Amino acid sequence: MVTETDLALGDGHTLHVYDTGTGDGDAGLAVFWHHGTPNTGAPPEPLFAAADERGIRWVSHDRPGYGGSTPQPGRDVASAAADVASIADALGIDRFAVMGHSGGGPHALACAAVLPGRVMAAVCMSGLAPFDAESLDWFAGMTPSGAAELRAAAAGRAALEAHFASAEFDPEMFTAADHAALGGAWSWVETVVTQALETDQGGMVDDDLACVAPWGCDPGQVSTPILFVHGAQDRVVPSSHSQWLAGHCRSAELWLRPDEGHVSILNTGVMALGWLGEHATDG
Repeated sequence: MVTETDLALGDGHTLHVYDTGTGDGDAGLAVFWHHGTPNTGAPPEPLFAAADERGIRWVSHDRPGYGGSTPQPGRDVASAAADVASIADALGIDRFAVMGHSGGGPHALACAAVLPGRVMAAVCMSGLAPFDAESLDWFAGMTPSGAAELRAAAAGRAALEAHFASAEFDPEMFTAADHAALGGAWSWVETVVTQALETDQGGMVDDDLACVAPWGCDPGQVSTPILFVHGAQDRVVPSSHSQWLAGHCRSAELWLRPDEGHVSILNTGVMALGWLGEHATDG
């Protein structure tokens, strides 16, 4: 069962929080899920059974501007760490792991960089590298529609909002494997995307702007174990991004899946949870 609550922060903002814990001294591993762009923060239902088997408690939140969380225009990627710390404090969780997919990947990585004493291990699936990543051809391998969106973001809020006003969904951004995943267990993704866009595109705008701006943290400073998981056929975020990150982060491991795309890579989620269980330790 997922419990949803609103957490009021000291600055007047509110975060909408999701928690599968019982609230009765959960002894299992807490994993903070960082959702994609555009999604709401509901934890990944297709992984609930595997999490239960491993004693994993999901905790997550709508990033500012999505769902029930207050918008925070101008937020950077690193700001996710302060939000997660506030949620963990409110729930009495000292140490935890993080896991993010797509637009949530950089935010999970930021938590590992900013909260090294609390984040025990991290998994980043299909995540972007920093926009200023040295020697990385950042747009290479993206579909034209995806590249156009992020180039608009690099030009600023007005350009990005104008882009979204006329842009249409491009099914070519997904591979055959992605479409198969969306038609099966990971149809859940379409549910959280629909929920995220029910009101406006503010959260998605802020996500894109944050990803192409300075992150406010250095991935190279991550010292906790981190796993990068990416599909080699990904047309939304090319696998070169995770390859670059794995090469610049200490204690990094890379799983590059040759036949997977941006969504179908989530099929490795059960194995990634197993990796977290092995590496998220107090030792």
